[in-house]
Parts: sequence; C-alpha cells; structure tokens
Amino acid sequence: MIKFILMVNKQGQTRLAQYYDYLTVRERVTLEGELIRKCLSRSENQCSFVEYRQYRVVYRRYASLYFIIGTDSESDMNELAVLEFIHTLVETLDKYVENVCELDIMFNLEKAHIILDEMVLDGCIIDTNKAACLNPLYLLEKHSA
Repeated sequence: MIKFILMVNKQGQTRLAQYYDYLTVRERVTLEGELIRKCLSRSENQCSFVEYRQYRVVYRRYASLYFIIGTDSESDMNELAVLEFIHTLVETLDKYVENVCELDIMFNLEKAHIILDEMVLDGCIIDTNKAACLNPLYLLEKHSA
C-alpha cells in the first residue's frame, strides 16, 4: 500500500506531496527532508529502491523532477510495479501538459492532484488508464469554458 507520493525538484524542494496516512506537519517536514537528501545524494548508477524507516521507497528522476513513492515495508507491493506506476503517472501528466516539468506542477497543482486522485485511492492504485484518468479534467475544462 502506498503511504506517500512526493514530487521534488533537483534542489530538494517539494513541489507536490500526497500522504495516505496521517502524519503531523513536523513529521512530514522531517520525513521529506531526510528522504529527499537520501534520494538526491544517490548516483544514477545506484538502485532506485531504498529502505527508509518503516518505508520501502521507490524513486525515479525525470528531467528536473524526482518522483518518490513510499510504501509500507510489510506490504507485498512489488518495487518494479511501483517504478512502472511512476512512469505511467509521468506519461499521464505528459499527455495533459506535454513534457511535464517542475513549472507545470507548480502552476497546475490542483490538476496534478486530480490526476493523482484518479490513479490512487487511499493508497491503492486503482486506475492506470491514461485517458480515463484525464477525463475528469477534460470535463472540468469543458464546463468552465
């Protein structure tokens, strides 16, 4: 089960954070700070899977953004499946904004959350169909125009 999803730039600034378990603001700041430093300090030749506290963390860098997903260390969730999910998430964001970058996330944060909410519900991946995940956004844009 997914516990959190983070999108972080190369300077270590969190651009999007979605938590599926309750953590206080202090716990979130501490977790993000330590985890981001750990992931960003690793070389490209190192594995994208990291054990951190009670989490099994999978991360991947796309251009200037790191996508970091923490799962329960006791869960039977496959790390390669999480890596594939990160790729699908990036492809879905790319399909919506064409070559998603840090600025796209910053200026369309609510839309990024809508896409994420269509793909993940309460820490479980529920849909990876790009078109189905983007339909609610297209409907919102259609009604607001």
